[in-house]
Amino acid sequence: MEIKTFIENGRVPVTVIHVDGNLDSSSYETFQSQVDDLIDAGAHFILLDLSHAKFISSAGFRAFNKIFNKLRALHPDTTLSDEDLKIGIAAGTYKSPHLKLLNLSDEARTAFEMAGFDLFIETFTDMKTAVASF
Repeated sequence: MEIKTFIENGRVPVTVIHVDGNLDSSSYETFQSQVDDLIDAGAHFILLDLSHAKFISSAGFRAFNKIFNKLRALHPDTTLSDEDLKIGIAAGTYKSPHLKLLNLSDEARTAFEMAGFDLFIETFTDMKTAVASF
């Protein structure tokens, strides 16, 4: 797996992370570590470009959840309480303002939706539209 990053400027600077290779039990720790480093260096709005990650295992989805939680913790002034977050997710009114995904494969999208991640993380098929959504 290879990870490339760049910044797209919209209303906010969006760190685009292009993943080339599958996110599974053999690669998720490297992925998680590199994203953590980017967040620690100041990336607060992240778009994961998964156009070359055809397979995402449960380990990859755990990494998404950790990234979501880490970004959420960086913004305590705009973050809902845990209870309000759960209510918003269940009602379909909450989507992460800090983490979004681009170009999920059909297989990854199915797993993503079955795991319920689509309830709180938006997905896109167009880079410009995704960047503009932040």
